[in-house]
Amino acid sequence: MSQKNSRIVLVTGGAGFVGSHAVLVLLEEGYSVIVVDNLVNAYKAENEELPESLIRVMKLTGKSLIFYNINLCDKNALKEVFSKHKIGCVMHFAALKAVGESCTIPLTYYSNNITGSIILFEVMKEAGVKNLVYSSSSTVYGNPQFLPLTETHPTGQGCTNPYGKSKYFVEEILKDLASSDKSWKVISLRYFNPVGAHPSGDIGEDPAGIPNNLMPYISQVAVGRQPKLLVYGNDYETHDGTGVRDYIHIMDLAEGHNYALKKLFSQDFSGFKAYNLGTGCGYSVLDVVKAFSAASGRKIAYDIVGRREGDIASSYCDSTLAFKELGWKANRLLTDMCADAWRWQSKNPNGFQ
Repeated sequence: MSQKNSRIVLVTGGAGFVGSHAVLVLLEEGYSVIVVDNLVNAYKAENEELPESLIRVMKLTGKSLIFYNINLCDKNALKEVFSKHKIGCVMHFAALKAVGESCTIPLTYYSNNITGSIILFEVMKEAGVKNLVYSSSSTVYGNPQFLPLTETHPTGQGCTNPYGKSKYFVEEILKDLASSDKSWKVISLRYFNPVGAHPSGDIGEDPAGIPNNLMPYISQVAVGRQPKLLVYGNDYETHDGTGVRDYIHIMDLAEGHNYALKKLFSQDFSGFKAYNLGTGCGYSVLDVVKAFSAASGRKIAYDIVGRREGDIASSYCDSTLAFKELGWKANRLLTDMCADAWRWQSKNPNGFQ
């Protein structure tokens, strides 16, 4: 068995929105990064070896990385990557992530998010790599029993969509894995709603097809790619009837992964631990529309339509635990999120293409 190197990090789904920003932070922190991605949600030009997001990450950081176009369900291809490199840790982002879509194609979500994860963990175990930062979600809390959400809130009870259930199931698998074998170290980061872009405007969120998330949808309306925003429901018990969420700047979120990695390699850490990553502030859909309109100087046309299956009224967190134990907190405001998202979208009206 080759000697593991804690400075070599394998990032699954590293070409996607959250993954690419995390890769950028890892490279800036001096880690060696290997990215595995099947490009289901990332653009690669035909004449290029790497997806466009990672080409830009390398330009921004002046550092190189290694890329493999691999599906996590391809166990042999994954094993080959582990045999070639002295990987010390895995950051696992690779997952399908649209709440609404997960309600229409649940089997695809379970197969990709759960089976893919199990295969990854099996390969990690065989290779003796037992350090993991897992990309989880606030959807594991289901319909909130209390707000703000803390890590003590029950998970898996009343999850409203297959996406959230898939994240919950994988967390349960990881808890069982860590309790069965004390040499595993697992940190699960429960994200609230990642938005914004790198301040350069060179990398950002570039969803394939019509966006499933609010901020890229608003951005595309502002830049003229979509005619108007559809607001799903205005009869929720919130201050203006539209859904309230905890939006977190993508750079705050990416930095949170670096803090988690430091914690993982500290002497006192073992087992499984989950942390909320959010700002603790709830903003409604119409609050975000207003803030984005101010940041972009564009009027955002929208239509109120019926509620979307799987959505809840309000969700925002208490992220005190992440501050206390990881030393991390979100520093960027909604105005920063909108300004950076607009810079990205206006510089790249067609995304990475």
